[in-house]
Amino acid sequence: MHCHDRAESPRWSVRALVVLFAGLLALIPWTDTASAHGGIVNPAFRAYSCWERWGDDHLNPNMQQEDPMCYQAWQANPNTMWNWNGLYRNGVGGDFQAALPDGKLCSGGGAEGGRYNSLDAVGPWKTTDIGNDFTMHLYDQASHGADFFRVYVTRQGFDATREPLGWDDLELVRTTGRYAPAQNISFDVSAPGRSGRHIVFTIWQASHMDQSYYLCSDVNFR
Repeated sequence: MHCHDRAESPRWSVRALVVLFAGLLALIPWTDTASAHGGIVNPAFRAYSCWERWGDDHLNPNMQQEDPMCYQAWQANPNTMWNWNGLYRNGVGGDFQAALPDGKLCSGGGAEGGRYNSLDAVGPWKTTDIGNDFTMHLYDQASHGADFFRVYVTRQGFDATREPLGWDDLELVRTTGRYAPAQNISFDVSAPGRSGRHIVFTIWQASHMDQSYYLCSDVNFR
């Protein structure tokens, strides 16, 4: 009986170690480059902006004070930042307003099971300085191409630090044509009559399937 107990004990120890190791691996952020997609990197949309500043420094305690909006996103779900390139929905069929309720635009209407919900948070997101005529830059690791981009900008007077973003707060300023598959796509946009803090909201309709991305870039019009 005692010999049987000694024979079983190491086996259960190994199993316990395997379970513990698997649990530790689950805590490590991973980015699946094989299925990577993309987003607007300039002016940087919220998830990419956080990743750009904190991706190599995410354990820095200063994030809470220096960048509270990225900090709350990190606390809500680290993969908001680590998987910045996956904020999309499939099969929307162009009915974007039905798919994205007011107050949920920056998360793609709760895309990917709510992974990006923290991007809808109202507050002082870090901004990129731009002029009224500016250039959008998409980085797409998978080179999907685009059926079109639609670029909206908040109306003058909208306060992004106090108000949730709704469709009525936006003005459509640019709709592009098609773009061939490429990792880098740039196009020009004009948003006259604006100054100060705004949100640039971009819909990127990828061309490989009915897959649409929803990207909020916080900007400061100089």
